[in-house]
Amino acid sequence: VAKLIVTRCRWGDSLQLIDRFVCPLFMLQMMKFAWDNYKRYAWGKNELRPLTRNGHIGNMFGGLRGASIIDSLDTLYVMGLMDEYNEAKEWVQTSLDLNSNGEASLFEVNIRYVGGLLSAYYLTGEELFKNKVVELGEKLLPAFNTPTGIPRGVINLGSGTSWSWGWASAGSSILAEFGTLHLEFVHLTQLSNNPIYTEKVMNIRKLLNKIEKPHGLYPNFLSPVSGNWVQHHVSIGGLGDSFYEYLIKSYLMSDKTDEDAKTTYYNALEAIEANLVQKSPGGLTYMAEWRGGILDHKMGHLACFSGGMIGIGADDGAPEKRQHYLDLAAEITHTCHESYTPTKLGPEAFRFDSGAEATATRLSDRYYILRPEVIESYMYMWRLTHDPKYREWGWEAVEALEQHCRVDSGFSGIRDVYTTTVSHDNMQQSFFLSETLKYLYLLFSDDDLLPLEDWVFNTEAHPLPIIRTNCLQNEATQDKTL
Repeated sequence: VAKLIVTRCRWGDSLQLIDRFVCPLFMLQMMKFAWDNYKRYAWGKNELRPLTRNGHIGNMFGGLRGASIIDSLDTLYVMGLMDEYNEAKEWVQTSLDLNSNGEASLFEVNIRYVGGLLSAYYLTGEELFKNKVVELGEKLLPAFNTPTGIPRGVINLGSGTSWSWGWASAGSSILAEFGTLHLEFVHLTQLSNNPIYTEKVMNIRKLLNKIEKPHGLYPNFLSPVSGNWVQHHVSIGGLGDSFYEYLIKSYLMSDKTDEDAKTTYYNALEAIEANLVQKSPGGLTYMAEWRGGILDHKMGHLACFSGGMIGIGADDGAPEKRQHYLDLAAEITHTCHESYTPTKLGPEAFRFDSGAEATATRLSDRYYILRPEVIESYMYMWRLTHDPKYREWGWEAVEALEQHCRVDSGFSGIRDVYTTTVSHDNMQQSFFLSETLKYLYLLFSDDDLLPLEDWVFNTEAHPLPIIRTNCLQNEATQDKTL
């Protein structure tokens, strides 16, 4: 059966009817295997350690538990794993305690817990999820109590005290953290009828629009006290990435009415093309990092989301640039695919200097922690072009995950993608359940499953509905009639 599945998924063009059913079924089986082992060995903890068969809590969520449960709710529901979904829902009802004290990342709590509960509510209509997410949203608001309204990166959910990460330059806030709140906070306003959430994120945008950008670029560190950039390091990977993603997705989620988000996104993309986009000697297009005007010819795995981002934004660019954007998206996605060798899994970062072509030259960059970004771009590019290579590349990743990351009791990251004698890191990340497996499932499913015309995905792959202006007007009319 396994050989049959592999053959039919890889050569789906000639077996399209079977491909539609068999390939998603394989991803469903992977999800069930990951979930069952999490339930068996780590239930209620944040993540599974599959080698030692125990749970991991960590310190990112300030005492919150069940990150893998919250991250899995929508994936289980979309895949039709209803028994597992109901187990997760019952845990939320009986065991999700939001009255916690501890050091919580505003960013991580927002994208995983707020995003996960929002999508679970919108997909199922269960009031439980709505009540929980509004309660949690209120606990995040004190992080914005700064002179500029730029939130600090860390918050105690119990006391409301907030502070900046100790490693952040000069007590600064991080672009990808305070810039990755907009989608969730707009929906919090929708559900709570409280405008404060939208006001908070719009204030961030107003400040960013006002301050000077070096060469039109957005550095990664900003002081929440002065509102000035702290240092001029620019990256489309870690520290910067999802800020840009949320600009175009804010425009799309607004039913294309948020013109300010649109303008900001395309201006930023123009600056990125002018300053960061490079071509390697071997012809690979990549996004370098920028350090005070000096290019670092490195691209992180996290930056590989950008192929999908540029793709979904292509159609709303200037008419003369739409094909260019789609071509650029395809080139970046191709580069990220080229980094997936020889295990067909990609390193945390790869370089384009000293003869390197999309290769990790440092041992410390060779690990793979079940990240989704390359597969995310495959999914978007398949939806936009229906080029079969994206499904072929996706299936390569499936085979690699099964061969190198699947262990007896779950899935684990690996420490070196350049050796086939793998060493596992003993961690089944919650985003593997939320993002990696969901994007693979959607890659091999019909386009009408969570269609891009109706949904946007937050940066943890939690689907949020597009807010239709005409729907809101109809609701207002109905309210007046009642």
